[in-house]
Amino acid sequence: AAVFLPGNLQDEATCSVCLEFFKDPVSIECGHNFCRACIVKSWQDLEMDFPCPQCREVFQQKSFRPNRQLANMSEIISQFTLRGAKGAEEDGLCPKHREALKLYCKDDRRTICVVCDRSREHRPHAVVPVDEASEEYKEVPQEHLSSLRKGREEAKAERERQSEELL
Repeated sequence: AAVFLPGNLQDEATCSVCLEFFKDPVSIECGHNFCRACIVKSWQDLEMDFPCPQCREVFQQKSFRPNRQLANMSEIISQFTLRGAKGAEEDGLCPKHREALKLYCKDDRRTICVVCDRSREHRPHAVVPVDEASEEYKEVPQEHLSSLRKGREEAKAERERQSEELL
């Protein structure tokens, strides 16, 4: 049976920069939490005045501390989410974010939700609405079928021509 978690609980375990479950979460001075890699990347080109990506409060030093409690909570929530993934997909919902699967990622060849589309994983990918992808992929077999029919007709005409030459 699928386990459904309240959206706000999943939000608490999600980094506001990459929109994924926290990986190695850290807290900064204002109390906001981010994946260590996300905050390091956010501040990488700065030498002073380090803003919080969420509230924009500015700090004079790069300072963050590991948040082990949040790391544990994120891991538990992601495990519950994975267990409920199969049921969610059957309901037409993203197993990770419980949002409608309205988009199609051409690179991964699978449906995704709007939150996945904004995530680091899919940001560089070619993504289109599901309806558009459906129409596009319906046309491909029709084009292929037309090409095969044309080839069959040409082969048939060639056989007939060769038969006439033999007679």
